[in-house]
Amino acid sequence: MATPCCSYELNATCGDARAGTLTLTHGTVPTPAFMPVGTRAAVRSLTPTQVKETGAHIVLSNTYHLWERPGHERIGRLGGLHRFMDWDGPILTDSGGFQVFSLRKHVKLSEEGVRFTSQIDGTKRFLTPEVAIEIQETLGVDVAMVLDECIEWPATRERVADSTARTTRWLHRALAARKHADRTAMFGIVQGGVYEDLRKAHAEELTELDLDGYAIGGLSVGEGHADLIAMASLSAQFLPSHKVRYLMGVGYPKDLVAAVRSGVDLFDCVLPTRSARHAQVFTSVGRLNIKNARHKDSDEPLDPNCACMTCQRFSRAYLAHLVKIREGLGDTLLTIHNLTYYQHLMARLRQAIVDDAPDQLRALADEAETAGRPT
Repeated sequence: MATPCCSYELNATCGDARAGTLTLTHGTVPTPAFMPVGTRAAVRSLTPTQVKETGAHIVLSNTYHLWERPGHERIGRLGGLHRFMDWDGPILTDSGGFQVFSLRKHVKLSEEGVRFTSQIDGTKRFLTPEVAIEIQETLGVDVAMVLDECIEWPATRERVADSTARTTRWLHRALAARKHADRTAMFGIVQGGVYEDLRKAHAEELTELDLDGYAIGGLSVGEGHADLIAMASLSAQFLPSHKVRYLMGVGYPKDLVAAVRSGVDLFDCVLPTRSARHAQVFTSVGRLNIKNARHKDSDEPLDPNCACMTCQRFSRAYLAHLVKIREGLGDTLLTIHNLTYYQHLMARLRQAIVDDAPDQLRALADEAETAGRPT
């Protein structure tokens, strides 16, 4: 059931790690790849040109939030999401399934869908698998995610099994509602919590549907690094090698490297942009808090091994000054660095895979561990 608007070519492997090329309606994405998050049609603090200059090829936006404001129909009338946000590369949209988890105190879930109370104006909204697809196709995105049920952790095996079965039923409804398979790819989402048999069975069930791509969901909700990587690796093991594999919502550098080494291709997370707005930066020498007093007289760059504009032109002292006075330029410069670090990490992982260099992959895993460690 694969469509002309989405293809994945496997270019090289190194152990389980993969380097590939994902081709979508608005361009190609070399993988492994990290997607900056532009939830409401903007990557916070940056222009689209600045996002592209970090090395990003694809961005992520959110179905639920764009549905709330400004509305998918308005965006559609204005030429679609690409024109609306001035991004000419591929866009993937989350389905709103994570909001079922993050806003669970304000939702009522049933077999039909999810009833939300808007956090903006208190209006009632009813998100169904069919509505989620309609919104994303109206936005004109490259990849539409199907509506799934992302549940809390820990959860009983029975709870997870019931939720996973519902996700599958919703997937079939989404497939039936699809109208623009010629331009918008559709990815299914593997669930199963931390239960190996449920993960394996769900991956195999979705593989039989021959979807455009496959996401690994229901992780990074509190289960811990070891379980996260174990379940991501297990899920990837039972997904087809000729389709892209996307691990949703995972963003610590050590998690990214471990998941790449386990056979995952695509990632997203708010961590690098959100951390920048809180004066936290990831570097090859450790995670820095620019608010710390030791930086206010430092003429050093954030990262001596980084070629981003921030590191090449501005000192830690200047960045600490911008943060202290709450100047928005500080958010911009720190975000440029964090996203550049993530994109450079992905590029180096890809090169190590192409070179079939397991020692280099191990070295990158060590660096990623350091990058997330406070210093």
